Amino acid sequence: MNHVVLFHPEIPQNTGNIMRTVMAIEAKLHIIGPLPFKLNDETIKRTGLDYRDHLQYVYYDSFTEFMQTNHQPKLYCITRYGTKLYTDMPVSDANMNHYFLFGSESSGLTDEILKANQDHLYRIPMSILARSLNLSNCVALVLYDALRQQKFSGLSTKEVLKGEDFLKNKLNQ
Repeated sequence: MNHVVLFHPEIPQNTGNIMRTVMAIEAKLHIIGPLPFKLNDETIKRTGLDYRDHLQYVYYDSFTEFMQTNHQPKLYCITRYGTKLYTDMPVSDANMNHYFLFGSESSGLTDEILKANQDHLYRIPMSILARSLNLSNCVALVLYDALRQQKFSGLSTKEVLKGEDFLKNKLNQ
């Protein structure tokens, strides 16, 4: 299973968008506080839409609590200081637990976390003129690459709401 781990997220709209993405890809969300907003905030409800009802997520008061609860999982840390590309993460086995750790919007991950995970720091390439990318976009980018490596295991690759042949039938009327 894929796990998205948010370390001290600061912007409720990003967290809401991430909740929606995590639900859509059947991953699990781990949120590590403290947070400057409430998880029942109206902004999160609006951006997460009705997907929150189907979302698997856990809140932790600290990084230590997260690590202990999850039995010291191997983390894939997404950071601008990473020396490897996110596309090089060995996450093709959909039967394994993969924990993708993302830092806060303003300060990223702590030096302590970076030091403890030096062999697992991954970077999303970007222009030398850019400091960072939007957190919600980073989560979607990294997780969909992991899903691609996993052959989109368990996810629908066809239209299910209106039917697989909906567009073909509509265009041929």
